[in-house]
Amino acid sequence: MPGPEFVLAAISGAGYQGTELGPPGYLGQRDNLHDRLAEHDLVLVGGYIPIRFSEPEHWGEDLAAMEGTLDLFAAADGDEAKAVLADAGSPERAQLPGRAASDHSIGLDTSGWRRLSQGIARAADLARTRGVEPTFHHHTATFVEAPWEIERMLELTDVGLLLDTGHLALGGGDPTEALRAWGERINHLHVKDVRNDVLASVIADGADMPEAWRRGVFCELGTGDVDLDTFFAELAQSQYSGWLVVEQDMVPQSPQDAADAEASQIRNRAWLREHALL
Repeated sequence: MPGPEFVLAAISGAGYQGTELGPPGYLGQRDNLHDRLAEHDLVLVGGYIPIRFSEPEHWGEDLAAMEGTLDLFAAADGDEAKAVLADAGSPERAQLPGRAASDHSIGLDTSGWRRLSQGIARAADLARTRGVEPTFHHHTATFVEAPWEIERMLELTDVGLLLDTGHLALGGGDPTEALRAWGERINHLHVKDVRNDVLASVIADGADMPEAWRRGVFCELGTGDVDLDTFFAELAQSQYSGWLVVEQDMVPQSPQDAADAEASQIRNRAWLREHALL
């Protein structure tokens, strides 16, 4: 993994104005995170917080970790940062990316959904008491992946939705339709592209999500199978006014991967200027 200074310089150099936190402590600690971001003219726009929502026995541990992440938000003066809540899933779901769209049997039962909604409420309340707006990130290989699972989560909670074009596509959904259907709840955006052939190979081989990343299931904007041009046309007509976070999830496997990722994000930023006027 490259160091934080390399990553922040690459983000800023590509023309981005902010970043999410990444693993807590990776970009900096409470005593230096603010200055590191400021040095590169970046603001903190969010931080990923995985919680085992359907397993109450783990809430104490996971919410304590969330407190630490929120401490970093405060240290970075992250007034605009979203608490990006996500289900931590289970070992079983981690082995089945993209399956829930067609196989509802791998989803939660009624009691599981009740526990998950109660856990989300606890985490959302914690974020709000710290002055941070929560958002929920549907995510591949978790219990909130497929469109029907996202719909259920929205019915049972009052938290905002982070719409991720890549994870929604992997989960069997259409990002443009999701923007139309859930627009009033969307308060954060992740934009990425997906290669359907890679996803098909992962499902056929029974591979897990890390293997999907290693195979390059997420690719540069405009090079995959997500209809991003239509998505951005719809977004331009919507009331959304928050941050748009560009992601290209990967598993670094060599020192060259960092340089390749830097070049990819420069091209992603150029694609946004040309296709989305951003």
